[in-house]
Amino acid sequence: IKSTIERYKKVTADTSSACPTPEINAQFYQQESEKLRQQIQMLQNTNRNLKGEGLGSLNMKDLKQLENRLERGITRIRSKKHEMILAETEILQKREMELEHENAFLRAKIAENERLQQLSMVPGQDYHAIQAYLARNVLQLNIMEGAAAYDPPLPEKNSVHACNLMQ
Repeated sequence: IKSTIERYKKVTADTSSACPTPEINAQFYQQESEKLRQQIQMLQNTNRNLKGEGLGSLNMKDLKQLENRLERGITRIRSKKHEMILAETEILQKREMELEHENAFLRAKIAENERLQQLSMVPGQDYHAIQAYLARNVLQLNIMEGAAAYDPPLPEKNSVHACNLMQ
């Protein structure tokens, strides 16, 4: 009888310690899936709480933590919004300056064209005097627009005389 009991103990010890690997893997994956289910449930509860739902089960400490978490989130959101508004304002201010410079250039160009028209209408003006006048004004325009190349079309001798003849 003692030998039978010893053989029984030996066989049961061998079978219990030599558990097949698929069973161990299955247990591991079952435990992991249960952990993941719990995590999903916790995240869903937290999400509901952040949306203001399911607050009845929370105690005062949990409510205070939730409130602090929401306030920090709102602070980050407002900070990001403020940064974006400042960046947009800066872009718009640069655009405003560009438009002001372009406006000043166009006004100077209009004034120059008006002067040219007035000069072309004055009888007896010498062609060289008009060229000198234009050269001075082109230099002023170049200075105003940051030395960008601006060459207004110079009237030909015949066109100045043609304008004088039209009067």
